[in-house]
Amino acid sequence: MSNFVIPEPPQAAIPVLAGQGAFPVRRVYCIGRNYAAHAVEMGHDPDREPPFFFQKAPDALDASGRFPYPVMSRDVHHEAELLVALASGGRDIAEADALGHVWGYGLALDMTRRDLQGVAKAAGRPWEVGKSFEHSAPVGPLSPVSEVGHPQDGAITLSVNGEIRQSGDLNQMIWKVPEIIAHLSRYYTLAAGDVILTGTPAGVGPVQRGDVMELRCDPFSPLLVEVV
Repeated sequence: MSNFVIPEPPQAAIPVLAGQGAFPVRRVYCIGRNYAAHAVEMGHDPDREPPFFFQKAPDALDASGRFPYPVMSRDVHHEAELLVALASGGRDIAEADALGHVWGYGLALDMTRRDLQGVAKAAGRPWEVGKSFEHSAPVGPLSPVSEVGHPQDGAITLSVNGEIRQSGDLNQMIWKVPEIIAHLSRYYTLAAGDVILTGTPAGVGPVQRGDVMELRCDPFSPLLVEVV
């Protein structure tokens, strides 16, 4: 019998490809400005500065294929990303060992209330109001490492209503996946169920109700998301 004083909240999870179950999510880490061209378009120096991170709430992950346009914003942007799912973790993980902690990969969108993020930046406040809100991380099904390996290059594109907005390559990441995991583990104790959004290429931009976003990156199934 549960000892909780209220009903236990649902466990956040991401479906696994081909109905092979679900991946339970503990935390969601996101790296900022991890593609040089995106850093430039956001008004920052593209040089390899130390990585920085923010978090989204686990229940912001949404595999429904529908993105409800959020309240309190008139400028909501798409950001196409590769997602990394961890099967194990620890502290001070060495780069050479980092990929051994990865369970699999998938595709995700870091939807952003850009106007609210801009206000927070200008005031020197945290970004959560612009980044971590309901349904703000549309996701596709995960593929295990046993099926896709560890993708290090490959085109990643995001189109809106059939028009390509974002186009890059995974090899353009400033900080690669092993480096991201190692760096995060210096500040946090990583664990099974943690997921990491690895940054977005240039071309981020606004969406409106009725738009259909399509994120592609082989070997993953396309992620189709309708703004409602």
